[in-house]
Amino acid sequence: MDCPSIPRRPTHRSQARLAVVAAVVASVALPALAQTVPEPTVTGDVPMADYLALLHQISPAAHQGAQAYLQAIERRCHRSLTSRELRQAMTEGDGDPVLMAMIRASQLLDGPGLSRLSEQVSCARKVAR
Repeated sequence: MDCPSIPRRPTHRSQARLAVVAAVVASVALPALAQTVPEPTVTGDVPMADYLALLHQISPAAHQGAQAYLQAIERRCHRSLTSRELRQAMTEGDGDPVLMAMIRASQLLDGPGLSRLSEQVSCARKVAR
């Protein structure tokens, strides 16, 4: 019999999601902290829908900016990013400057800025670690 007051042991999947959430928070929500914390290693691939859902829970602006970035990559580069590539774009160094600017434009509800930024996405593939 399940008792709602007794916490269940975390699964590997929930632990992986927690790691993704921590990486996103460190790189998007707390940029000053991200500079003092060692860079997270991007491993494995999470379903894109799960990753975007986590972003939405953390920051609707990060979710909207990431979706705009994904759409720009598809339109300009004729390919889709994996969640691993998106996480890498968010967490390496200070993050992809265009992606970070798109998140900021989403936060400011700057539609024209998002449109301008979508024309600046790079189609060059980054080497995965």
